[in-house]
Amino acid sequence: NSYRVDIPSRLIQRGVHPVFHSSLLRVHVANDDRLFPGRSETQVADFGEDGSEWAVDKILAHKGKGLAAVFEIKWKAGDVT
Repeated sequence: NSYRVDIPSRLIQRGVHPVFHSSLLRVHVANDDRLFPGRSETQVADFGEDGSEWAVDKILAHKGKGLAAVFEIKWKAGDVT
């Protein structure tokens, strides 16, 4: 009752085993770019890749200063965090 799944090599390098029990598998539902624009796998999971850059549209708000500063950012992809 196990299945071998074709996963990206970066996941295998990070120690993810490509064989899963059938109870862990679900039907894949593709990302809806209208609801979640600009989502990519690197936004969801940290693959330990350095050099990723994100394009900021503008800083909407901030509070605090120094290492305790917190910013509200509007990204070029449309997300606000």
